[in-house]
Amino acid sequence: MTKRFATRLALVAMMTMLASPAICAQNDDEAPPPSKPGKPISAGEVLSGELNAMKVRDIKNGGKRVATYLITSEPRRLPPPNGLCNLETGPETFQLVTSSDAQAAQLKSFVGKAISVKVDEVACASDPGQMSEAVITKWSLIRKQ
Repeated sequence: MTKRFATRLALVAMMTMLASPAICAQNDDEAPPPSKPGKPISAGEVLSGELNAMKVRDIKNGGKRVATYLITSEPRRLPPPNGLCNLETGPETFQLVTSSDAQAAQLKSFVGKAISVKVDEVACASDPGQMSEAVITKWSLIRKQ
């Protein structure tokens, strides 16, 4: 019986030693301080970030698959009345709405790369079909020289 008790005691001691650094690490990890709101973006300014593409079904066109383009950037504040889009720091993903096949073709070659666009109209996402936090409805691609 003493041997069994000693084995169990050693097992408990070993488990305690292994778990104590994790417990200490959890106590040291405090919640990071809240991030500051991003810098403002308004009409005429440039937004830079990585371009991503997603295929979504357009309910209005009989379920036809269409490409949706998103820019992932640093958090940005939108002009009033949109402000932070109900987010603590402002939106980080911006959906680029293409108004023509030419614009869509223009973006297709830049998927996965960093791009810059001049923003003419931007607003918080409000429709259920929108895949980002903010939507840029009018924009123009800025060519790097």
